[in-house]
Amino acid sequence: MSEPLRCSWAGSAPEYIAYHDDEWGRPLHGDPPLFERLSLEAFQSGLSWLIILRKRPGFRSAFAGFDPAAVAAFGAEDVARLLADAGIVRNRAKIEATIHNAGRVLALDRPLDELLWSFAPVTHARPATPADVPAVSPESTAMAKELKRRGFRFVGPTTCYALMQAAGLVDDHVAGCWRVAVP
Repeated sequence: MSEPLRCSWAGSAPEYIAYHDDEWGRPLHGDPPLFERLSLEAFQSGLSWLIILRKRPGFRSAFAGFDPAAVAAFGAEDVARLLADAGIVRNRAKIEATIHNAGRVLALDRPLDELLWSFAPVTHARPATPADVPAVSPESTAMAKELKRRGFRFVGPTTCYALMQAAGLVDDHVAGCWRVAVP
């Protein structure tokens, strides 16, 4: 039996295949899962997503399952612990931003889930080819601006668009991908 057709980026490693087939582009809800995706997208900046996928179990362990209240309570000892943890990306600015952003999640006047999903476009044309997949959108630019206004860090328009793709706010599976026909 032949492999199903997938988006071109998904065929280079087993982790990519599993992520593409089981998660990417599917609607995701809940503050901890969305905080995790927001944080991992920030950690990915400048790196391969494959690195992040391979380290995701380490990230989940190191960051208390991405429970915003637990992460917001992290202090200097936790930063030192995280900087020594080879199971994650050890970047001080990104670690400190994740802890800071957890506090921002707790300070929101509505759930993170509701805030992020408010930027989902009403309509979104599925891309015909990989070249048609944007890196940013008006919605991701607006999301980044609003998150920055609320004090979040490492949330530029490209990071926000990647979050939108990962969490299913947009579905960028290209024409011909088997996921197009499956909810």
